[in-house]
Amino acid sequence: MLLYRLASAFEKEEIDYAVVGGLAVALHGVVRSTIDLDIIIKFTLSNFIKVEKVLNELGLVANLPLVARDVFNYREEYIKNRNLIAWSFTNPAAPVEVVDIIITHDLKNMKRDTLRIGRHLVKVIGVTELIKMKKESNRPQDREDIKALMELKK
Repeated sequence: MLLYRLASAFEKEEIDYAVVGGLAVALHGVVRSTIDLDIIIKFTLSNFIKVEKVLNELGLVANLPLVARDVFNYREEYIKNRNLIAWSFTNPAAPVEVVDIIITHDLKNMKRDTLRIGRHLVKVIGVTELIKMKKESNRPQDREDIKALMELKK
């Protein structure tokens, strides 16, 4: 499974990361289907370069002709002027393997949980931070996710 391969490779390369988005909702215990794997990282040039290397080694390629250094250096411009919220990668040999590196949120100072899934350890954004991110997006699915996550907190 891509999630396990990615988590293992990120740990090996010492990349600070957390799963966010629909998969994070599901990993926290809400029944939710999603295809893509949304990730946030700490914003350092080193992390961006290591992420690109790991994803390429896992067979994923960037959907846009952007390299790590450009995404790091021009992130604000891409967000503001090009409405880019994620640096997306897809595996041409397995098109269902999609990873989005969310560039609108820095992992720095965000709480994350380490979950054991079988024999694998996966870092997932904390429920409070996940709810905050979902509120910022405010799409219909995000509003449903917020309701379900709030029920978990009770």
